[in-house]
Amino acid sequence: MTTVLTPASPLTAADRCDRCGAQAYLRVVLLSGGELLFCAHHGRKFEPELKKIAAEIQDETERLTSAPSNAAEEER
Repeated sequence: MTTVLTPASPLTAADRCDRCGAQAYLRVVLLSGGELLFCAHHGRKFEPELKKIAAEIQDETERLTSAPSNAAEEER
């Protein structure tokens, strides 16, 4: 997936995939002006078609493989 570095707001747990309702990790801004949100699975599945109609693609799928920080340990 192509990542576009823009000052877009980060996706949160409240952002849901338009296809299945799972947590969204991709925001696709369409050339027509709208936007679509996808989970990693559906982002990969529809990647070829999305690239044709996207003005930008915000890809945050790297968050799925990064180690979560432990805020409780950092506060100690």
